Amino acid sequence: MNITVHSSKAVKPAYPGGVAPAGERAVPLTVLDKANFDTYISVIYAFRPPVPANAALEDGLARVLVEYREWAGRLGVDAEGNRAILLNDAGARFVEATADVTLDSVMPLKPTPEVLSLHPSGDGATELMLIQVTRFACGSLVVGFTTQHIVADGRGTNNFFLAWSQATRGAALDPVPVHDRESFFRPHDPPLVEFQHRGVEFKPYEKHVDEKIHAGDEDEEEEVVIHKVHFSREFISKLKAQASAGLPRPYSTLQCVVAHLWRCMTTARGLEEGQSTSVCIAVDGRARMNPQVPDGYTGNVVLWARPTATAGELVARPLQHAVGLINREVARINDAYFKSFIDFASSGAVEKERLVAAADADEMVLSPNIEVDSWLRIPFYDLDFGGGRPFFFMPSYLPVEGLLILLPSFVGDGSVDAYVPLFSRDMDTFKNCCYAMD
Repeated sequence: MNITVHSSKAVKPAYPGGVAPAGERAVPLTVLDKANFDTYISVIYAFRPPVPANAALEDGLARVLVEYREWAGRLGVDAEGNRAILLNDAGARFVEATADVTLDSVMPLKPTPEVLSLHPSGDGATELMLIQVTRFACGSLVVGFTTQHIVADGRGTNNFFLAWSQATRGAALDPVPVHDRESFFRPHDPPLVEFQHRGVEFKPYEKHVDEKIHAGDEDEEEEVVIHKVHFSREFISKLKAQASAGLPRPYSTLQCVVAHLWRCMTTARGLEEGQSTSVCIAVDGRARMNPQVPDGYTGNVVLWARPTATAGELVARPLQHAVGLINREVARINDAYFKSFIDFASSGAVEKERLVAAADADEMVLSPNIEVDSWLRIPFYDLDFGGGRPFFFMPSYLPVEGLLILLPSFVGDGSVDAYVPLFSRDMDTFKNCCYAMD
């Protein structure tokens, strides 16, 4: 598969009448934005023909950037020196490319370095949204997005993707974007910090600097490979029945699949029985906070649950034990927890103690721990530019050992795909146990 780039341009908001808002406005990042990963994330969509012409996609992008100015802006600082999104309409990057093969000849796309050619790189980028449209010899279209995570979480970013497709086909934007980054996260006065946030969402700056080497030399030289696991609806039903036996209501698909993979990955890594292992699960606060944050909110509303166990306990005890640990910790990240975090992060303690976000995009080896990004409830497959929904969706190649990504399978029957990165030495053991049950 050879990809040829034909053009790369900045697409700016197309204001009605060509009249842009007066002056440049700076929108300060919230404490939830600043606690998130300061890095670029890339995803890939595939569409069968008919698909709109590139000019129609570009026009739709210019129109939707009027409603989502942050994605046409740049990161900078406001008048008080706080990190902010500058609404300067500098534009989103729009790249046009072609492939010399049919899409079917390379499907299903695999999580290998080859897919990096299907989206723009975030390395050295100043744009916050970068898009590549790649047309294949058969007329199929692949759309690759690269977005700055500190601007928005997965749901907020996907709302923009949906809005672009709606603008392209002339539909009303749904959900309606909500850009207010102040009202929902105002701290109490005085602060009410009820939970521990040092060593959880924040860590000391000195430690951040000194721990650039996260594993031994042997691990740094070891290859990380990504294996895509497909869990059928039937397999998931059996998992849930096993995990929920004797309980009044079943555990969720997410919690059962994560617990199963946590145990399998721990076995595959060969951790010592007494070694502590945790699984870090992103928790969306939109529906958990009171009052609720609207679905159309455009920033980050994510904190993390961190259930922890020893490797021996996790593997020796039944699946239900692991799911119970996850369920309790996820439930703990509630309205009170979010507000405690907001109060602590706004209290001045972070600056005084020189703390930094624990979400570290430079960390490439997570063992003995696991990090989970669940996209199971994000409607990625609703994207429709006018020719129908995507028939395939995937994250890009991201070889971070232990970074688990879950998404609904493109089969559309309730099955789940899991992208599992492990050291190559551990992968055979993982493959032998990932479809097995206790």
